[in-house]
Amino acid sequence: MGNISLYELTEQYDAVLNMLYDGETDEQTIMDTLESIEGEIEDKADNYAKLIRIMQTDAELLKKEEDRLAARRRSLENRSGQLKQNLQANLEFIGKTKFKTALFSFSVATNGGLQPLTITDNIGDIPGKYLIPQPPVPDKDAIRNLLAEKDVEWAHLEPRGKSLRIR
Repeated sequence: MGNISLYELTEQYDAVLNMLYDGETDEQTIMDTLESIEGEIEDKADNYAKLIRIMQTDAELLKKEEDRLAARRRSLENRSGQLKQNLQANLEFIGKTKFKTALFSFSVATNGGLQPLTITDNIGDIPGKYLIPQPPVPDKDAIRNLLAEKDVEWAHLEPRGKSLRIR
């Protein structure tokens, strides 16, 4: 999609756009400024839509950048973890598990905390006293289907909300 040059904004709406982006102007000031701009409702609606589209486009660009940065972060985390595992394996292999250099201290130690646990059998084979009972969870899809057929006193459907669509 586009950028700010895709839509021509009047000077007043451009000022509002700057307020929306500056992060310092409070919501009430922005709303008061928008209300003070003269014009027909259709012109106001067009300008609101322009502001919305500009911000949605920028938000989408930021989302893509977040995804790119998160992938880069995960890659660096994985690679540094692999390097750490490789160094640990080499230190253990040669039996040098605790030493210092001018820059770092190294030690290979047993992890603390609870010892890792693996459940190897079918859950049905575990005695009941070792199982945690779970509270029942409503099956919302089944309840919606039931409400399509009849009313019940223990559930009801809420009215659908409304939203503005700009095309």
